Amino acid sequence: MAIFQKAKKNGGDIKIAESSPVKKDDIAVKSGEGHVVLVKHPWTTEKSGNLANLRKYVFVVDKKANKSEILKNIELAYKVKVSFINIINIKGKIKRMRTGTGKIPGRKKAIITLKEGYKIETMTI
Repeated sequence: MAIFQKAKKNGGDIKIAESSPVKKDDIAVKSGEGHVVLVKHPWTTEKSGNLANLRKYVFVVDKKANKSEILKNIELAYKVKVSFINIINIKGKIKRMRTGTGKIPGRKKAIITLKEGYKIETMTI
């Protein structure tokens, strides 16, 4: 079925199949329940750049992901140790347009705090 995300296992890493709607740049790790959990991309703003000095990094994650799945994804993808995770679930907003109303989709963000001595280089601004 084309609706579901498909993953192929090659030597311990998970590769996204060509028919999947997921981008190949996304970080994908298969969870115990059988579905693929995604850390979509880093959230790069001025405020999140300032948090990097405190070993805190912000990522946009899949809406169905929980803290333990996000922890596994980040540790496998970036080879770091995570101290703790805070999650922010942002609801979509209703916006007025010329002919009526529309809805902007929501997102889920995870603020990752790393242990002493670890750093993610790609996140610095």
